Amino acid sequence: MLPSHLQAMRDVECCRTVALGGHVYSCPECDQVQYQYHSCRNRHCPKCQGQKGQQWLGTQQDNLLPVPYFILTFTLPDELRTRARSHQRLFYSTLFRTSAAAAKRLALDPKYVGGQIGMVGVLHTWGRGSDLSSPSALPDSRRRYWRRWGMASGQEQFPVSCEGPVKDF
Repeated sequence: MLPSHLQAMRDVECCRTVALGGHVYSCPECDQVQYQYHSCRNRHCPKCQGQKGQQWLGTQQDNLLPVPYFILTFTLPDELRTRARSHQRLFYSTLFRTSAAAAKRLALDPKYVGGQIGMVGVLHTWGRGSDLSSPSALPDSRRRYWRRWGMASGQEQFPVSCEGPVKDF
């Protein structure tokens, strides 16, 4: 595990505990004592960054177009995960670049979208499994064509046949 990951785990574990110190408040009238421990201020800590995360999410939602979105996920193969953890900057930037290029190339094909798309991608590294993936939110630009094409509202924009290894990027 990377030293930065170990540090984040230690910070979250110690957050708002006696390990980080704090302040003691006492009431001279009733002799009640209250302890307030310091926070770790680590960007990965849900206690410290929960409100900032909600603010960020609100800002991102304000930037969304008033159309439905769908999720397109590109997952790093199992064989590359160990190397990816050792060379994060290289692997993650390559994952984002290639996933965006693949989605844009598919979107240009008239049988899918027939035009340019926009997308917002995030790096997803935490979860039950050890998947390293890049889920991206894409505006569903086909909605206006559903009736003409006879598609149902929940149908995939890129069919399952497009899934699999992405090559030539």
